[in-house]
Amino acid sequence: MSAGYLLTLLACLAAMVLLDWRFRLFFWRDARRAGWVLGAGVLFFLAWDLLGIGFGIFYRGDTNLMTGLQLAPELPLEELFFLAFLCYLTMNLVQGAQLVLTRLALTSGRTKGRTR
Repeated sequence: MSAGYLLTLLACLAAMVLLDWRFRLFFWRDARRAGWVLGAGVLFFLAWDLLGIGFGIFYRGDTNLMTGLQLAPELPLEELFFLAFLCYLTMNLVQGAQLVLTRLALTSGRTKGRTR
């Protein structure tokens, strides 16, 4: 048993928080809405996982990098943190892409009016 995978997921989540804070992408834009979106995403994928486990599609692989703690049969503790990371990453990417596209549109709008 090890906590290597869990620690890696926590480090990745911390990186998402830093990006979010730096660019005001998700939680720093609207914390209440972000909490609902993140919670809904995690619950959706958790239900997806439980259905997959119930149908015998998903199963826990053997590895020395995981804690060995299970939330349910075939559902390791790390899966919950992975799902949170996946949803947080997706929302940061969506908001980040929107921010970049908005800034590009503003920049191109300013340069269109200029002549050489």
